[in-house]
Amino acid sequence: MFSIFANRMKTLHIFNPEHDIALAANLKNFTAPHAGRQLRSDMGYLPALWAHEDDAILVGDKEYASRAFNQVNSRCHLHLTAPQWVDRNMLAHESFDRIEPWGWDKALCHQLRHDGVEVNLLPDDIHLDEIRLLSHRRTSAALLPFLQTEWTVGEAFECRTLQEVDELQHQYGQIVVKAPWSSSGRGVQFALQEGWLLNTIHRQGSVLVEPFFHKVKDFAMEFEADGCGGIRYVGLSLFHTKNGFYIGNLLATEDSKRQIMSQYIPVAWLDIICGKIVNHLKLGSYQGPFGVDMMVVKKDERLLLHPCVEINLRRTMGHVALQLSSHNEDVFRVMRIELKEHYKMRIRKISSFHA
Repeated sequence: MFSIFANRMKTLHIFNPEHDIALAANLKNFTAPHAGRQLRSDMGYLPALWAHEDDAILVGDKEYASRAFNQVNSRCHLHLTAPQWVDRNMLAHESFDRIEPWGWDKALCHQLRHDGVEVNLLPDDIHLDEIRLLSHRRTSAALLPFLQTEWTVGEAFECRTLQEVDELQHQYGQIVVKAPWSSSGRGVQFALQEGWLLNTIHRQGSVLVEPFFHKVKDFAMEFEADGCGGIRYVGLSLFHTKNGFYIGNLLATEDSKRQIMSQYIPVAWLDIICGKIVNHLKLGSYQGPFGVDMMVVKKDERLLLHPCVEINLRRTMGHVALQLSSHNEDVFRVMRIELKEHYKMRIRKISSFHA
């Protein structure tokens, strides 16, 4: 049977959710925390949701990955063909045209070199340094001024001393302090802890300080960068967090998600901010998916938009949700990542969704 992908490049996909922590460590010989290693092991099949059928997915346990993929494929009626599952022992004997991880960092490149992957498929040190620099929260802080309108909020200040942080706390009363590089839910402090501040400034060079806002709704915009300065919008991500940690996403059409957001703010605001991001965010030679986290906040009895809480210069769970969303406007599902003995993706159908 003829395939339109017959002449495609074969891609090796890798789910490395410890990527953000690896960026912070910036070490070749980096060992992820146990939770990160378990998440990678349990959910390693995820790239099969967007990979082509002739691609390969790097997993720790091929049989486990196949079972987990088949379950999600069946529940969501995706009708996807299973890709090739490969483990680390196979990498030196397989041929790939390109590699697409969750995110690029020194630790992943070092591991792949050690496993026998061709060096020409890996980014060099200059490109890795560029990715790490762009992943610094400084990028979000620099973008914010270009996104400001009369209906937006948000400022961010890079501080290198405790005195600078203290001055901002006196100015704003309540602040949020963030490490320059950190994984979702970590590296964010709402109460000043001098030990944490000193340690973070020592290890990462600075902290980012922002005024505190009363959050009403989390959401994000997901994008793709072409590596030549072009940025393409791919969809909204409506997600839930608890204490800063990701819980799950709504799976619905773009129109349905825009209708939900219209219960908070005019959807025209979303289009304006999207256009500003596409026109003003400079990502150099970075090629691949990324997301911009946002939130609706309440200030002086008004609902306003914080258009750039952070930029995730990697694939996100919002991109995963977009792959799983139905084209049927009457179908709503919720995707959750739950941990019992193992991390598992749970997808539950709901009759409707209210903001």
